[in-house]
Amino acid sequence: MDTYRLIEQALIFIEQRQRHQPSLEEIAAHLGISPFHLQRTFKEWVGISPKRFLQFLTIGNARALLRESRSVLEAAWGSGLSGPARLHDLFIAVDAVTPGEYKKLGRGLSLYHADFPTPFGRVLMAAGERGLCFMGFFNSENGSVHDDMRSRFPYASFSESRAYILPYYRAIFLREDAMPRLPLFLKGTNFQIKVWEALMRIPEGAVCSYGDLARVIGKPGAGRAVGSAVGANPVSFLIPCHRVIQRMGIFGNYHWGSARKKAILLWEAHHR
Repeated sequence: MDTYRLIEQALIFIEQRQRHQPSLEEIAAHLGISPFHLQRTFKEWVGISPKRFLQFLTIGNARALLRESRSVLEAAWGSGLSGPARLHDLFIAVDAVTPGEYKKLGRGLSLYHADFPTPFGRVLMAAGERGLCFMGFFNSENGSVHDDMRSRFPYASFSESRAYILPYYRAIFLREDAMPRLPLFLKGTNFQIKVWEALMRIPEGAVCSYGDLARVIGKPGAGRAVGSAVGANPVSFLIPCHRVIQRMGIFGNYHWGSARKKAILLWEAHHR
């Protein structure tokens, strides 16, 4: 079992038994590993113990994280900062499809894809001459990630090319300046693009509520529509929809698995 799968299974077990506060020995027994190995793996991955991990999952902690994030978010959104500061100031340029292209559903487009390992499991990435257009994690909860990728541009021509996608992977996950400019080619409505651009302004380690996001894009009463746009995000992790949680302090669902969302948030909180 790779490190992420181990963390994911531990997270699911802890979450299901959160009220009972499972011990290190109970979690390790469920995973079929020694308490020492579990403790060491947690420390290597996020630098904290499973006990602290359990504390992170509580509603009280999520509410505190929301409060702490608001001042940071107001500064970031107010100054027009974009999230790429977390990628060594990599410049991200968004190129949205035109209404005509939207209707064509990718007809005439040549797109390339490949999958790579990440701290959060394997990721599938796709890009074309206008930039990165898809990034999603392999996830048994929501069917085939390849089907998800193809559904975004159903009439495009897809070819596997590790060499074509490698510069994107190196820039995003290895934190290497493999590309001075990271272009995103996004298929979405004007409203969705606006929400996704606002998401990219949320700094690493911070979170916001759906209501906060609706307010910052000038649609304070559109929380439900904002939630739908967040869920439709085609470039996971880079457009950080995982940083949006419910105002009541509930982390909520995630297209690529709720355990993965918590794992990414915890990893970012530790590495902030």
